[in-house]
Amino acid sequence: MERFILYGTSACHLCELAEAMIGEAGQVGVEFELEKVDISASDTLFERYGVVIPVLQHPDGSELRWPFTAGQLDQFLAGP
Repeated sequence: MERFILYGTSACHLCELAEAMIGEAGQVGVEFELEKVDISASDTLFERYGVVIPVLQHPDGSELRWPFTAGQLDQFLAGP
């Protein structure tokens, strides 16, 4: 099973929306693990993602940045 990383912060309403969309994708047959990473715990991550969160990272290193649609999310989760 592949592990995706969702970069965000606890006070980010867009991150909550993205997480809900990702949860819905997981309920329709796309199997994956999701690790949530709070960028506020790391200066490096905050510098990299501070103005673009939420960001979903694929196990291959590619990233899907907000805003994204449910269709874009499904394609991203399915991979190339």
